[in-house]
Amino acid sequence: MEPVRITTEDAVSLEGELRMPDDEPVGSAVLCHPHPRHGGSKDHPILWAVRNELAHRGFAVVGFNFRGVMGSGGTYGGGRIELRDARAAIGFAVERGGPPVVVVGWSFGASVALREALDDDRVGALALIGIPLDASDVDLPPLPAPGELRALARLPVLLLAGENDQYCPPDRLRALGAELSAGEVVVFPGTNHYFWRREKELAATVGEFADRISGRAPGRT
Repeated sequence: MEPVRITTEDAVSLEGELRMPDDEPVGSAVLCHPHPRHGGSKDHPILWAVRNELAHRGFAVVGFNFRGVMGSGGTYGGGRIELRDARAAIGFAVERGGPPVVVVGWSFGASVALREALDDDRVGALALIGIPLDASDVDLPPLPAPGELRALARLPVLLLAGENDQYCPPDRLRALGAELSAGEVVVFPGTNHYFWRREKELAATVGEFADRISGRAPGRT
């Protein structure tokens, strides 16, 4: 694991880490973490599991802390300015691992990843875990309207949630998936927004999706 610094377009220095695969990268991945004001950071078991899974499958994986979190500069931007953070991390990932770029976001990070992908042609696929669809107690920018989602017609999008996710109810997630021409919905029974003790299972699902994006056979190492 290599500690890295990532500089945004507005000159904010972000704390990050790069996990390279053992062989030549088949692509790259960026991990976007949960809400900065609710304890979210790059250092969570879900993101560790996804990072290790994707590196094992040949991806150069970039994890980072949004501005204002731990060793990152700047201050919290309400989920709006954080688009610049995701954009910088994507650029860094492309330099290290090349395309395709799979952007994985969890919760707040899923919201940022989705909105960044609308205008960022470098994003080759999205894996969105527990995207906040019912988050009345958390201040976040609205998600794109159905008409705006047409911009994602080119993208494979994997939508994941636990069946008891209070922030991402499965029925609303399936409705979102139906609005995406290349959307795939996976609901994990018996768990919630945090996927306790299901991290490896979740990561394997993301890894199989990423394998398809890279053109490799699912599960091949």
